Amino acid sequence: MTSAQVVDRPLPALPEGWSAENDFKVLGSLSAATQRNLEPVGPQFLAHARRKRHNRTFSEDERIQAQEKVKKVEEDTDDEISEPEDPALLQLDARDWKKQDHYAVLGLSKYRYKATPEQIKRAHRKKVLRHHPDKKAATGQGDENDNFFKCIQKATEILLDPVKRRQYDSVDKKANVPPPTKKELQNGNWYELWNRVFESEARFSNKHPVPMLGDENSTKEEVEEFYNFWYNFDSWRSFEYEDEDVPDDNENRDQKRHTERKNANARRKKKTEDTARLRRLVDECLAQDERIKKFRKQERAHKDKRRLEKEAEAKRLAEERERARQEEERKKKEAEEAARLEREQAKKAKEAAKNAAKKNKRVLKNSVKDVNYFAEGGDASPSQIDAVLGDVELIIGKISAEELGELASKLSKAGTDAAAVKAAYTDEVKRLISEGKLKEGEAKVFV
Repeated sequence: MTSAQVVDRPLPALPEGWSAENDFKVLGSLSAATQRNLEPVGPQFLAHARRKRHNRTFSEDERIQAQEKVKKVEEDTDDEISEPEDPALLQLDARDWKKQDHYAVLGLSKYRYKATPEQIKRAHRKKVLRHHPDKKAATGQGDENDNFFKCIQKATEILLDPVKRRQYDSVDKKANVPPPTKKELQNGNWYELWNRVFESEARFSNKHPVPMLGDENSTKEEVEEFYNFWYNFDSWRSFEYEDEDVPDDNENRDQKRHTERKNANARRKKKTEDTARLRRLVDECLAQDERIKKFRKQERAHKDKRRLEKEAEAKRLAEERERARQEEERKKKEAEEAARLEREQAKKAKEAAKNAAKKNKRVLKNSVKDVNYFAEGGDASPSQIDAVLGDVELIIGKISAEELGELASKLSKAGTDAAAVKAAYTDEVKRLISEGKLKEGEAKVFV
């Protein structure tokens, strides 16, 4: 550790014209002097100490630091973006850049469309440090790898441009995951195998999040959402990367337009073929999905249950209607029987009343007959008989059946007592006259 040093710092000069008598104002007292130890730190001091320790000049230290930095970059990227270089890559023709695998050129084959811009930049730095023509020339290896260096630059240009990279990813067949084979399905997990396929296809979706296949525990709504999404898949995938180069010669404009139309038609055809390919892929997955069979079985069971419940309800309602009809018929029959009995009883009562009235009328007529029509000494004359019977008929016609019965009862009690019989008739005539049913003088005998 370095020893402490005392640093003398002079006070600033006083302004011109300043005087202690006029301008000095005491605001407080000065504290006692304090001695502090300062320790040199920071990157500049460390660089200075490194040069002193190794006795290097500025240029020597910078060169050595650059070499160590390159070595560190190579070591840092070895574990993540390093892969063995295929000798065939070193023989690539930079002019045929459309056919080269840009990810393989940069050593990112295992990442492909998942590679981040930072990984692409780091891979580019690593490749440049290894294949730069100046470095090759310095090591005496000649310029045989200049072509590959141009491939590296082209790959980096394509993959760091979002538009160009999307166009390249659209036709990158090495990033596609093929559907699982029967052998793979027999030995592997169906959901995991198909999920990898749809994860690969999901990179082309314009809509996010993209629903995945799920597993055997997925609900019916989740499964339906998955298949609805993929049957209506909105893809950004395009095929401009495979376009035929358009001539730059302005004099041959017809050829240029022809090439542009040819490219447009080719892109539409490839887009249609890709849509059909994805539809076949979803159809194949759907046909193998055991969950669909399970849901359909459950749906059939649910429909059968609802049908049975509906039939049971219809049967119950029919039985209720039948019981109601039978009850109504029973009540109707009971009402008809009751009405019939009532009619019969009324008829019987009427017959009985009629017979009683006839009997009572006979009683009234016999009552006057039994007393010889009130004749004294000998048989009654025809005129007297007619007069008495006329009054009896008159009374019978003015009274009700009940009153007729009461009068017959009184006459039965009177027997052959002519006075009592006549008195009963006379009282009845008076009652009828008082009630206005008979007029004065209308009865000739009983007055």
